[in-house]
Amino acid sequence: MDSVQIGVDALRDLLESGRPVTVLDIRPAQQRKEWHIPGSRHFEGMAVLRKGGSPGGGLGLPADGTVVAVCAHGNSSLFAVEALRRQGIPALSLQGGMQAWSLAWNLADVEVPGSAAQIVQVRRTGKGCLSYIVASNGQAAVIDASVDADVYLRIAAERGWRITHAIDTHVHADHLSRSRVLAERCGATVCMPEQKRTSYEHHALRDGDSIRVGEIEIRAIHTPGHTLESTSYMVDERALITGDTLFPAAVGRPDLAANPEQAKQRAHALYATLQKLLALPAETLILAGHTSEPIAFDGAPVCATLAQARAAIAMLGAPEDGFVEILLGRIPATPPNHIQIVQLNEAGQFPGGDPTELEAGANRCAIA
Repeated sequence: MDSVQIGVDALRDLLESGRPVTVLDIRPAQQRKEWHIPGSRHFEGMAVLRKGGSPGGGLGLPADGTVVAVCAHGNSSLFAVEALRRQGIPALSLQGGMQAWSLAWNLADVEVPGSAAQIVQVRRTGKGCLSYIVASNGQAAVIDASVDADVYLRIAAERGWRITHAIDTHVHADHLSRSRVLAERCGATVCMPEQKRTSYEHHALRDGDSIRVGEIEIRAIHTPGHTLESTSYMVDERALITGDTLFPAAVGRPDLAANPEQAKQRAHALYATLQKLLALPAETLILAGHTSEPIAFDGAPVCATLAQARAAIAMLGAPEDGFVEILLGRIPATPPNHIQIVQLNEAGQFPGGDPTELEAGANRCAIA
């Protein structure tokens, strides 16, 4: 069985290196619409495969390079691999399918003009989570850790950085925070916005507090709305890491783990928060905690200036009551298992074993 399968890390390495690889997604169109591997091609034909047919004909699969078939959990794609191999195409099946791919990641360096800060955007491409390593003069802070601690430790080691702080923007609802695990591995200080939700030991950051990392400061700005404790972090007064408060073309949702009245109150709080952020310099770089699209292995950071975000988000021009009405009228489906994830993050617990089933599904934190 192993001879016809490829693991997530091996496929990630292929895509990152730019070597020729064709990813053939055989899931139904609706599943693919929610999340897919960047650059993959679609073949919706399980009925054909089960009858012994082949996905190869008419797809124009390349003669060179690797062909990887992908399904939801890594089972149905074996039918596609068998059919392709009958045609002489040495295809492979992605082990664990898209559920396993949710842990895949790639990187982009973020250029911050006029700043001594070095920022690496660590992108969980299989789920859309964005985390950041902010470094200066050999020290680094990791913000919103969402992939395995080894990833951050490896990047830091390669670049000669020592991780001193592991920081979250808020209590997350769609992925398990890796901040405590990371801090335990490297002796970093765990930091959270000041609140009464979490039950584990951490350094509480209040509005206006700063953390020194090398030659730069990371300043906490309380930005409630998505959650009441949500806090953004201003890096060297030039880049703002916003968590799920403000995105390059969307704003945060106010309803997770809230009843309708609480969601309305949070929506009003978010309006006030965004007005405060819109008063910052227009060239401030906005670095959000998620994206709603699969992230290509292109090294291009997901970001926008504040001016670009203002232009892209029409509801920012609405008066407060209109903003709240628009926002609450566009609430998307809630992330699967979000209550359980919130409870684990409040307790600072990271369950053993494979977290992919608990974290299954695309993130749904943004409203455009």
